Amino acid sequence: MAVVGIILYIITMSKLDVSINKMNISDDNITVETTLSVCANCGKGGSDLKNCTACKMVKYCNRECQIAHRPQHKKECRKRAAEIHDIELFKQPPSLHDDCPICFLRLPFLYTGRRYMTCCGKEICSGCIRAPLYDHKGNEIDNQKCAFCRAPHPTGDEFLEREEKRKDLDDPIAIYNQGMYYKDGANGYPQDYTKALEFYHRAVELGYIEAYNGIGHAYDNGRGVEFDQKKAMHYYELAAMKGSIKSRGTLGIKEELAGNVDRAIKHYMIAVRGGEGQTLEYIKEIYMRGQATKEEYTKALQAYQEYLGEIKSVQRDKAAAAREGYRYY
Repeated sequence: MAVVGIILYIITMSKLDVSINKMNISDDNITVETTLSVCANCGKGGSDLKNCTACKMVKYCNRECQIAHRPQHKKECRKRAAEIHDIELFKQPPSLHDDCPICFLRLPFLYTGRRYMTCCGKEICSGCIRAPLYDHKGNEIDNQKCAFCRAPHPTGDEFLEREEKRKDLDDPIAIYNQGMYYKDGANGYPQDYTKALEFYHRAVELGYIEAYNGIGHAYDNGRGVEFDQKKAMHYYELAAMKGSIKSRGTLGIKEELAGNVDRAIKHYMIAVRGGEGQTLEYIKEIYMRGQATKEEYTKALQAYQEYLGEIKSVQRDKAAAAREGYRYY
């Protein structure tokens, strides 16, 4: 009887979310192991209660209870939901790019340091693209072929023809690139912002995270859709949380312009770790203004040096020295 009394007391005394996992209550050598949840509004207990989807802190037995409890819960809910959002937003994201399939070194963030090959759909570093090729006698020979699949480099309109084939194979990078052509009216495509958005969304569905930036940019500038800053931020943040370094820089700039320097530094630090050298300069400027600590700037410098250590190679240095278009940091 004592055990039952304790449980009833817990149910009746609390209208807040209470979860007691594997609660052991002993009385006269009797042990009860159970899981108890309580509706934040009516106090009803049960194992089938649903979490508040925003804050995850409280539970309800139905929608009516959630609506009834909203006036008391709203302020704390918004506060906790914002905290949860920021935890996810400022976590170090995964890298978007695989290693180079030839040298197996990390692909650079800078787009000139890598190339998308329309023949095989691979991204290859500039060092491997330009690397010399030798015959069995050790003589250097013409290397006008893809370093991965050995297909001859495209000439003239063959580049676009290959990319069109890649698009038909649901290659998300090729699809995203065609969206960019529509946005800019480039490579013979008419400028069509609505069409560009269609390609961005399709690329996202196929897993190409950078396409979120295109969608965010459309809402940010009212191109193909009505101007909507809130939606723009939503897509930039989606891209950032999934690993887009480009969107990190964008978010950092927006936060800095809004006067939220602490948040801007957090975004810039993640971007620096991902190889965005320009954001290192932004942190330096903030430090020179006295709005960042020496420790923060030092950490940014160290993070960028670590990144360089992962991407640098003699082969890539030679390619960058030979042509500005192969610069990789």
